[in-house]
Amino acid sequence: MELQQVRCFVVVAEEGRLGPATLRLGLVRSAVQQRIRRLEHELRTELFDPGTPQPRLTAAGERFLPEARALLAAEERARAVVAPRPAAASLPVAAVPAGTLRLGTSRGLAGRLDGVLAVLARTAPRLTVEPVLVPAPKRPTLVASGALDAAFVRGPAPGPALGGLRLVPLWQDPLVAAVPARHPLAAQPGALSLGELAGVPLALTDRRHNPPLVDLVVTVCHGAGFTPAPGPRYDSLDATLAAIGACTTLAGMWTVVYDAHARRLPAPGVAYLPFRNPGMELTTSLAVRRAGPPDGVDLLLRACAAAGESGAPVICR
Repeated sequence: MELQQVRCFVVVAEEGRLGPATLRLGLVRSAVQQRIRRLEHELRTELFDPGTPQPRLTAAGERFLPEARALLAAEERARAVVAPRPAAASLPVAAVPAGTLRLGTSRGLAGRLDGVLAVLARTAPRLTVEPVLVPAPKRPTLVASGALDAAFVRGPAPGPALGGLRLVPLWQDPLVAAVPARHPLAAQPGALSLGELAGVPLALTDRRHNPPLVDLVVTVCHGAGFTPAPGPRYDSLDATLAAIGACTTLAGMWTVVYDAHARRLPAPGVAYLPFRNPGMELTTSLAVRRAGPPDGVDLLLRACAAAGESGAPVICR
């Protein structure tokens, strides 16, 4: 039995869903599933019910969970006992005192988060980042209140009511168009011009859910000489992409997706096309408190900067 297997089991049991668990662990879904299967094999029992779509503990899993938490707690105590304590002047990044940072994020930032966690694993292995899935409009407020230690924020700075925050720009997140794969635009080589989408219904979220994104798309469309034709609205991006993939009308419909999200979100019947128009991108920043930021924030910022240098646009037709 390996502690990594036990940790995966505990996090999946606590989250109740694989998606949030993979974000919290900084691992891909297949790696988490594989470690849990190995743990079950070694214990010779099923810890999760294989007949349910979402992870649900079996009776054996319920009994094992408190013992698994005790194992992880014992690991932390053991590490603390033998941890070296060099002088502060020579303290290397990797020996920074252990701690946990609660980081507000979203599923659309999972690709970027993977890179950040990978850098931290090398440079600050004792610093734990706990990803917390929070709707975009709520993240700055939660950082200001102390409920989150930091959060990814896209677009302009928060209003004056949140003046206690510092926004550190990290990277530019380009947008790509999501159109039906059978649409003629999907067969054209090269990048897409926004003007080619004039008259095609735009299936975009309501502005109250993501003001920076909606404002950007509408503004750039106006700059291209047209007002977007309103299309249907759906409860989630997954539902929007499913509708686009199933669209059979001649005009079709389209939406925008962050490039980093498109890399991880293949959708049946959907083509992702890069834009030729300038300005179809939003700045992602890290929101932290100006006064009394928690220990480890500087390390998180360094990891974000390093991870941001590896980003590259996607073309997925």
